[in-house]
Amino acid sequence: MKVLVLTTVLPARKLHGSEVASQNIIEALQQNGCDVTVLGYGRKEDGELHVAPYEVLVSERSVETKQAKLKAMGWFVLSVLKKLPYSSAKYISSDYIKRVQSLLKTQSYDAIVIDHAQMGWLLDVIRHPTIALIAHNLEHEMYQQHFERSQNRLAKWVYGREATLVKRLEAKVASSAQEVWTLTHHDASYFAQFSQARALSLPSSFANLQNESIEKAFDIGIIGSWSWKPNEEGLRWFLETVYPLLPETLTIHVAGRGADWVREDYPKIHYRGFVEDSKAFMMQARVMAIPTLSGGGIQIKTLDAIASGSQIVGTATAFRGIANPPRTVSIADQPQKFAQALIAAVDLEQSIEDLDEAQQWYRDRQAQFLSEVGEAIDNLKPSSPINALPAPSKSRA
Repeated sequence: MKVLVLTTVLPARKLHGSEVASQNIIEALQQNGCDVTVLGYGRKEDGELHVAPYEVLVSERSVETKQAKLKAMGWFVLSVLKKLPYSSAKYISSDYIKRVQSLLKTQSYDAIVIDHAQMGWLLDVIRHPTIALIAHNLEHEMYQQHFERSQNRLAKWVYGREATLVKRLEAKVASSAQEVWTLTHHDASYFAQFSQARALSLPSSFANLQNESIEKAFDIGIIGSWSWKPNEEGLRWFLETVYPLLPETLTIHVAGRGADWVREDYPKIHYRGFVEDSKAFMMQARVMAIPTLSGGGIQIKTLDAIASGSQIVGTATAFRGIANPPRTVSIADQPQKFAQALIAAVDLEQSIEDLDEAQQWYRDRQAQFLSEVGEAIDNLKPSSPINALPAPSKSRA
């Protein structure tokens, strides 16, 4: 089965959580016998570009508003003119449209997978009877949360507009799809009103996890992409409300891009920035803290933390979409209880039984995920290959 995946940023390097999720699904499609082509941008912010053999690069592009500078204003103007979310307009370009049209003219695909609802503008570019949507989360709910929490008038307007337009686009894409693949049952229940929706049991991003043990190097580890607002919000909550309740003797390491302010504001915390080996980082921590307050979908770092075998303390939101986690997991939503759970977890000795249980959980979830993707593909398979025709479309770069 030939499948064309239309995404935002080429995900093979798995540098960010959404890319890990996309790549896991792509690899599951391949393991289920699909011939997959992936079309997307290269993210300029990630440095040297690497393109996998099955990936097709549209162009290199700054996708973060801070790095895009004046281009961000153009994206906003385009979003107003097309009545699209800003988070969708920033991925529209004539280069992308030409690449899609070229692929559809020269190749026959059995199915097209739209990765992220924000790529729904492509419905005006393609005509194909077999479409699946990968909905990483309910984006409109996330923007609605920001709208409700924001105190700034301009920010409230921006988030309110985005929530309304994203919700409309999610409904449009889901209604055009034969299947919607989500990462939580909550999201699948929502999309079921528009199409056949199923929740996939996304596994950890760690590959070939073996029964291995790494010497503990510090007490508490926190990792994330801190340029993403829900992650930053959770980190600031932890540092402002939980950190003051912890003994000064505990060593805390924070990893991930976008939190350079930690060095100046919290000099006793070791801020490490981007780490090449997130698995080693998690396994070196006596306990991983996951202080998530908002967001949607499922968190890759939560899945990875479980697979690492380290003790974990997280909020209930951090474990959304994850049923029956192993006993290494503790859930706490209040600062005092979160701090107490961390202190207790630091004092625990890692047992072979805990590590075995965590890794069995990892293997079971991975097997379930492959099976679920196989069932989804079987449901999409047409009786014969389909020649898709690109729809005429005009767009500003």
